[in-house]
Amino acid sequence: MAAARVIARSCGYARCVADEQQHFGEEEPFSLGLEEELFVVDRADGRLVNSAPEVLEQLGELERGSVKNELHRSQIELITGVCSTVADAVAELCELRCAVLATGVGVVASGTHPTACEGESQITEKPRYQRIHHLLGDAGATPVSALHIHVGMPDAATAIRVFNGLRRHLPLLEALAANSPFRHGRDTWLASSRELTLRSWPRAGVPSAMADFDDFMRSAERLSRVAEVSDYTFHWWKLRPHPRLGTVEIRALDTQVSPQHTAALAAAVHALARHEAEAEPVEGPPAEILDEAAFRAGRAGVDATLPDDDGRLRPVAELLEDTVERVRPAARELRCEGELDGLAGLLADGGGAGVQRAAHRAGGFPALLEALVARASEAPERARSAG
Repeated sequence: MAAARVIARSCGYARCVADEQQHFGEEEPFSLGLEEELFVVDRADGRLVNSAPEVLEQLGELERGSVKNELHRSQIELITGVCSTVADAVAELCELRCAVLATGVGVVASGTHPTACEGESQITEKPRYQRIHHLLGDAGATPVSALHIHVGMPDAATAIRVFNGLRRHLPLLEALAANSPFRHGRDTWLASSRELTLRSWPRAGVPSAMADFDDFMRSAERLSRVAEVSDYTFHWWKLRPHPRLGTVEIRALDTQVSPQHTAALAAAVHALARHEAEAEPVEGPPAEILDEAAFRAGRAGVDATLPDDDGRLRPVAELLEDTVERVRPAARELRCEGELDGLAGLLADGGGAGVQRAAHRAGGFPALLEALVARASEAPERARSAG
């Protein structure tokens, strides 16, 4: 297709998105991949440490998946391979976390580190990350950790259909995933301070609905040229088609406090993507409504009221009940119905933000950090034994 081969030249940057860089349909349709960003901490007290490169050097050979650097030296990213089910993907994340913990460090699974001071985290010394640091300036000084969920698409047209369909579900997913109430040693009075942090980044919101894949290619090229970046992988949207991986990727979610919460959210995204691939298209909300809904989700988490398709404000619990029943057939087809039902437990916990605030009430920040380090250390073994 003509627009799939675009060459842009501006301010010394050149980019070619060629046919061989589009990999839709190369894996089983609606396969799954997860990426989990974690903070590297002192296992004794939960203090942030800039030792991710040393951790990577100590890792032995991994049976499945990979562990990579992140923008900050205080973070690592666990990346699964292509998985068929949510259960397989979460089990693989747990194996990767066990390998990291075996090096002797601790990890914390939270959208922000609760007590680290701004500027305490160092930037990873790689050209891409140095470029991002230059682009963001102080906006990138506070590290944030996300759960990214990739769903494999059979073709480019389906990818755009699913992308458009998922846009309106993002606020509900963000509310359920809110897991960063503390930042810089204080309660932010938000359920997700990661959401607040990312609002200072460029290209970090939600792009407009796309007419087709050519529309995506044209808009990505224009934005890359104006932003003076090499390609769409510098567009840190909450949701985006990812032709190089052949997926649609959701990037809006905080890293989760437990594998059970991760599994529940991954099942929701997996089932929603499958459902939206064939459902009658529903026009998504205007950009300003979607942005306001995202802020409401980040502010109150599972206690938020969010606009439904008719613009009425409804509690997260009500919207979730409707959504789960709508996508249950897709979840059954994808063999993740049990994990989807785990959303009820996440809701009862108050989401990750509720778990963190309960620990903080019990003994302040020392108790919270102790609980997060312990939970991150124990959760992989519990999840694997349960599986």
